[in-house]
Amino acid sequence: MALSTLLCLLSIVTYHPTYGELFTALAEMEELMDTESVLIANLENYVSVQESKLTQLRRKILEYQREHAEAAKDVGAYLSNPVNAFLLTKRLTTDWREVENLMSYDVGADFLENVTNYRDVLKFPSDEDLNGAAVALMRLQDTYNLDTASVARGELNGVQYSTEMSAGDCFELGRQTYLNGDYYHTVLWMREAMDRLSQEVNRTTTKADVLEYLAFSTFKQGNVQTALLMTNELLELVPNHERAVGNKAYYEKELEKEARQKALRGDDGSEDVPVDTTIQIKKETSSLVYDSTERVLYEQLCRGEAHRAEADLAKLRCRYVTNSSPFLKIAPLKLEEAHLEPYIVIYHEVMSDAEIEVIKRLAKPRFRRATVQNYKTGELEVANYRISKSAWLKDEEHSVVRTVGQRVEDMTGLTMTTAEELQVVNYGIGGHYEPHFDFARREEKNAFKSLGTGNRIATVLFYMSDVSQGGATVFPSIRVALRPKKGTAAFWYNLHASGHGDYATRHAACPVLTGTKWVSNKWIHERGQEFLRPCDLTPDHPEEF
Repeated sequence: MALSTLLCLLSIVTYHPTYGELFTALAEMEELMDTESVLIANLENYVSVQESKLTQLRRKILEYQREHAEAAKDVGAYLSNPVNAFLLTKRLTTDWREVENLMSYDVGADFLENVTNYRDVLKFPSDEDLNGAAVALMRLQDTYNLDTASVARGELNGVQYSTEMSAGDCFELGRQTYLNGDYYHTVLWMREAMDRLSQEVNRTTTKADVLEYLAFSTFKQGNVQTALLMTNELLELVPNHERAVGNKAYYEKELEKEARQKALRGDDGSEDVPVDTTIQIKKETSSLVYDSTERVLYEQLCRGEAHRAEADLAKLRCRYVTNSSPFLKIAPLKLEEAHLEPYIVIYHEVMSDAEIEVIKRLAKPRFRRATVQNYKTGELEVANYRISKSAWLKDEEHSVVRTVGQRVEDMTGLTMTTAEELQVVNYGIGGHYEPHFDFARREEKNAFKSLGTGNRIATVLFYMSDVSQGGATVFPSIRVALRPKKGTAAFWYNLHASGHGDYATRHAACPVLTGTKWVSNKWIHERGQEFLRPCDLTPDHPEEF
């Protein structure tokens, strides 16, 4: 769906509260296309009936104009004819009442009722979906260093994906970020809306609308002088704008306060320094679950800008493996080493297209917002740093699920008797999962307690779709990025053989820039692996852990 169409669809409908968080899974957002199709058909029918009504009224106008023009030639002679006198009287009584009834008839009522009924059977996005879609676009813009004007043109990383956004689209995007207190992005998108206003004829947004948000957001960014200039410009357009009048007085007081503080510091302003009235945009770092150094590496890896030394890459090998499995002696697996310590590998062609379709079909009806575990309580909860929907599949539900479980056992040499169910995940708009550990750290006493199977010893991650741009799995501390390739699977140990967590396995799912991302996880636990992966005689973990 075109970017501008998506924003329009999300913004013009009064939403049904039952369907929340559609933005967290593209598989569910696909159903919005059906909703839009029904609404388009309904709107077409409404326009057709409205045009029919107008046609009848135009016919009446021509009829009245013709008779009126004829009478105006000689009013006395016209009215002396009793038939004409009767017809004039009729036109102004019963005929005109029909016209009045036609004019007052609300042809839209039935169609509005249709839309109300559709909400009971079709999926409609919520206000949360609109806001989530806006936040997702901002996340993509930041992570992939996307230029605001390029995104507004429907261009992502130099590729044209959609039609251009209108000034109204840009305004709505800026308004959503404003509601989140994200004044950095509000300024960016309100400026883009302002630029586009001058190029458009049919506008749905006014300059005054944009100036109101732009001025206050500029003030929140610390530029009081420019905020005052914009507010004055707004008051020229709308002199009685209540908020602008109040803000103007407040900004003037703030500037007076700044002037007094300068005077106390001995700064009399005598130097001939021009006043900078340009908008200085400051980006505030939000509260994240990782530090700034890791954030930089994470985003660089997502963009493909961070690389490992050639010497390290030269040590990696590809080979066929059987892993001491009788079955794999007949059909060995294709293994590609991605990193040696910790040992991360990619298995190629380990899930067929047919298997993928079965798993997706089983998962879709039970999708729920993906959760994370609260390390203090052990409870599962949603978090804004994980945007996706997931479902869990048991082995006994389908032969394909059992087969995948057996394949994981062949791939890893570990037992699946204590493994978690197969988790199937579909990422939403800008879907991502910020840096995290799959294993529970020492302080997370309640993690996996209910399972009674110990910690997560290893992870197998199946990629069930290709992704056009973005969506990589990255390990910031070791500069490893795994790009999604349909049918492949990544495998790594989360724990050292000693049972201590391997902190180098901290990883993240980069935001999906374009395309759709499907994955499935098999998390393998400690219990039952004692003889399959025994502890070494000497510790294999760093001393500090």
